[in-house]
Amino acid sequence: MASSGSTLLLTLLLAIGLGFFLRAASKDRTTVVEVHSPRPPLEVLEGLTNWLVARGWRSESGDPERQLLRFRGQVASSTALAMLLSLLGCIGAGCLGLVLRQLWPQLHWWPLLLALLGPGAGWLYRRRAERAETLELRLIESTAAMGGSSVRLRAHRDELIALELELGAELGLASDGALLSSPI
Repeated sequence: MASSGSTLLLTLLLAIGLGFFLRAASKDRTTVVEVHSPRPPLEVLEGLTNWLVARGWRSESGDPERQLLRFRGQVASSTALAMLLSLLGCIGAGCLGLVLRQLWPQLHWWPLLLALLGPGAGWLYRRRAERAETLELRLIESTAAMGGSSVRLRAHRDELIALELELGAELGLASDGALLSSPI
């Protein structure tokens, strides 16, 4: 009985871990980064705009006084991750049902029906991960000594990393490198 109790505790901890994973998978990771380029501002903004439109972003609005461009895009969830989470949810709920069956045999095999809750994990992930995202570009005044142009970008962290990797060499973009070096 003591080993069944500890198995129940470990199974519940796994369920809590799945809950935290679902929360982290759909967490908003909006970040602000400043990017500098030796190229003229118009060339940098045109390159960034063309790249964003090619990736499916739509120009939403702008504010010429603040030198701000805003784009909107729809973030899709990963079908493979949703299926994996559903499978893990089924297995985990089934294991919980087996542990409950061991602890209380009078329940017969009813606790195994908990496995039917597993696809809910994939459904919850899909519902929370699919959302509209906004990307903002703001031209920053550069000093004459600095030359070139500076842009402040506010977007999802993964989009900023993709931008830096794909356009960094082409447009001569440079930032502090924190996006590419941070583990999270």
